[in-house]
Amino acid sequence: MSDLGRILISLGLLLVVVGLIFLFFGRINLPLGRLPGDFSWRGRGWRVSFPLASSLLVSVVLSLILWAINHFRR
Repeated sequence: MSDLGRILISLGLLLVVVGLIFLFFGRINLPLGRLPGDFSWRGRGWRVSFPLASSLLVSVVLSLILWAINHFRR
């Protein structure tokens, strides 16, 4: 059970870090969610967003970071 606790704490800390990164990006006016290729539909009382380009950008950046970490740990 101690392994499960460590995993949950690690995931919680990871979520906090990701949240802080998104707050930082919001303050420097990085247009995540408003890039060309991000789709958004609005109606009366509803809104649907599909951030395709932002998701791809975040995925590529995270993949490069994780590749670099893995490469230098060897």
